[in-house]
Amino acid sequence: MAICSILPDVLCSFPAVSDSYIRMARKTIDDGFRGLVRQYSHLIDAVVQPLQTFLNFLERLFVNSPWILVLAAMLAIVYLASRSRGITLGTAVGMVLIGVVGLWEDTMVTLAIVTVSTLIAIVIGLPIGIVMARSDRVQSAINPVLDVMQTLPSFVYLIPVVVIFGIGKVPGLIAVVIYAVPPMIRLTNLGIRLVDRDVLEAADAFGSSPGQKLWNVQMPLALPTIMAGINQTIMMSLAMVVVASMVGVGGLGKNTLQAINNQFFTFGFLNGFALVAIAIIFDRASQAFGKRLQKHTEVIHG
Repeated sequence: MAICSILPDVLCSFPAVSDSYIRMARKTIDDGFRGLVRQYSHLIDAVVQPLQTFLNFLERLFVNSPWILVLAAMLAIVYLASRSRGITLGTAVGMVLIGVVGLWEDTMVTLAIVTVSTLIAIVIGLPIGIVMARSDRVQSAINPVLDVMQTLPSFVYLIPVVVIFGIGKVPGLIAVVIYAVPPMIRLTNLGIRLVDRDVLEAADAFGSSPGQKLWNVQMPLALPTIMAGINQTIMMSLAMVVVASMVGVGGLGKNTLQAINNQFFTFGFLNGFALVAIAIIFDRASQAFGKRLQKHTEVIHG
């Protein structure tokens, strides 16, 4: 630019660290990280082995069981959660269409991954959310971490996961959990904090201990909000499954990635339809269950 001809070079070219220093720093950090992973590889394998076993068991259960039993169990769960014939009928239609187009087995693999990742996210997110709700200092410390986790591009999660755990189902599962756990933590914290102070004062007046107040008062009243967190965790797990297919996760995500790479429009559309159908089923059932809980608390405590 013309203006740069009359200005010092330092004002036109941003002063950056030398490329040689950057390469040296990257090499030092990467080599140190890989060395740390190799040193504790036996411990890492021991930690992920239960996840691998549980995921394989659930996947074999879903895939190898007769489809009619799996469908019946799924419809029963959806009906018990929603108490809605419309949602149950919609679930039946969606799953039948998935089977008709030949995607039943891949859908079962995806369901196994989403089920395991959601359970892990609940186990991790629920206690962290409770601790955050009980301490403003802990909330202030964890909120920035959650902000980073929710704004970081999903592909970036795969880098440390692959370096530490390698390629396979479990690394993909861990990436899905990391991506999906923040809503569980945030909404657990929010639900507990939104409990009416008058109710808490009444619990204190009756001599409730902090533990009794948490499990007998706060958690039941916060349950609809916590269910919303579970709903969002499931949705984010389904969204991350496609990205996690890049590191070895099978199912519908792998098919979608293959369709993108090979420009198979119809194949990709059908797999996308299957993912959307599963997402709608989970969303409607969990939302209906949350509304039922909300009505119950309004009747009991309103």
